[in-house]
Amino acid sequence: MPPAPETRDAAIAIAHAAFDDGTFFDALRRLVAIPSDSTAEDAGPHLLDYLAAITAQLDVLGFTSRVVTEPDSGMPFLIAERIEAPDLPTILTYGHGDTVPGMAGRWEANRDPWALTEADGLWFGRGVADNKGQHLINLSALAAVLSARDGRLGLNVKLLIEMGEEAGSPGLAALCQAEKAALSADLLLASDGPRIDPDTPTLFLGARGGYTVKLSLVRRKGGRHSGNFGGAIRNPGIELAHALSSIVSAQGQVMIDAWTPDSVPEASRKALAGVTPVGGEVDPDWGEPGLTPAERVHAWSSAEVLAFTCGTPEAPVNAIPPEAHAWLQLRFVTGVDPDGILPALRHHLDAHGFAEITLTPDGGTFKASQTDADHPAVRVAAQSLARTTGRDPVTLPSLGGSLPNDIFTDILGLPTIWVPHSYPGCSQHAPDEHLPAALIRDALGVMTGLIWDLGEAAPEDLGITR
Repeated sequence: MPPAPETRDAAIAIAHAAFDDGTFFDALRRLVAIPSDSTAEDAGPHLLDYLAAITAQLDVLGFTSRVVTEPDSGMPFLIAERIEAPDLPTILTYGHGDTVPGMAGRWEANRDPWALTEADGLWFGRGVADNKGQHLINLSALAAVLSARDGRLGLNVKLLIEMGEEAGSPGLAALCQAEKAALSADLLLASDGPRIDPDTPTLFLGARGGYTVKLSLVRRKGGRHSGNFGGAIRNPGIELAHALSSIVSAQGQVMIDAWTPDSVPEASRKALAGVTPVGGEVDPDWGEPGLTPAERVHAWSSAEVLAFTCGTPEAPVNAIPPEAHAWLQLRFVTGVDPDGILPALRHHLDAHGFAEITLTPDGGTFKASQTDADHPAVRVAAQSLARTTGRDPVTLPSLGGSLPNDIFTDILGLPTIWVPHSYPGCSQHAPDEHLPAALIRDALGVMTGLIWDLGEAAPEDLGITR
């Protein structure tokens, strides 16, 4: 017997039906077909084509939409809204329609990255996981709730789509500052990144920050014979290796106090209890002592050497290299001052006898940000996911990677909840990007149930005070 109309179960059934009859596949196929690589020289028209495609979908759902070009970056953004009543809770949702390069010719079975294909229960295509498929799931969930609830959501929705996230989100902060009134809301609800594993519904509440710095030590011009000079002159490769070992211990512990928070908040510890991160691929004795692997990834800082060069590794010769370089990346959580990262490293190196190492920031900086794990809206979301799936969700204080979440928390002043619809093995920045079909179907039900529940929640249940 089918669910009664205007019920939560009916809405979820509608979302699942759109998957089962191919409607969702066709919609995603049209989005994947737009080669929206934001790093390409000819990206401009394709980025606008993508926003036009999303606008057409939003028109059907009753949204008012406009494309805004941020003047300094020149990047286009889509801002849309659907207001049912001013006194209802308002959620802001976000996604990005740009992708990394397609990498044509490197996909298995000679797949076209810009064509959605299915094989062995997996859907392949550039943007399927990052991020076209994820925000399309959320739009489809809105459509399912509207269909089941006679054209009502029970809340207001605003939407922001950017087209430069893979290029570092140029213009996003400035756009949000300029459009602060238009983007005002009570809660950010968006989707990006992976679930903890394909079968476990997951929430994360923010993201670790990221900062990369190049360490360089130049001793002389040209190499010196390793026999004639060995033992008499400094080897910058050895010196830089010792400098790195003073920053990160032999067990992976970050040794600069300013690079780590004072402690893991109790709410975060509780949320992470029993969680196995990154699909279980962990070294239990690596990292900050006294923390679990989940706490080290989602509630603490880590410093990683991304590259280290001296001499000519591809063709070593009997010479002491004249210089050495290393690229070090810090992933950090709230409680770490991003403006203090470089000064703290300089002070540390000087104090340990490495004053001659030069430091050069290399790449953009993401700030760390997160919503408290015990926020009322987080409880509502976790209960909703459990109700839909029959499985307890995992709540991560911070995504291990980095997202521009701080723009939503710091500029727009919003609590943030992310419900990811991908998984760690999706190959999102590589050939063969994909999602399991079963995960997509599950995510459609999860988001439909969540939007339904948010539409029935009282403002105070979501932590909204006006």
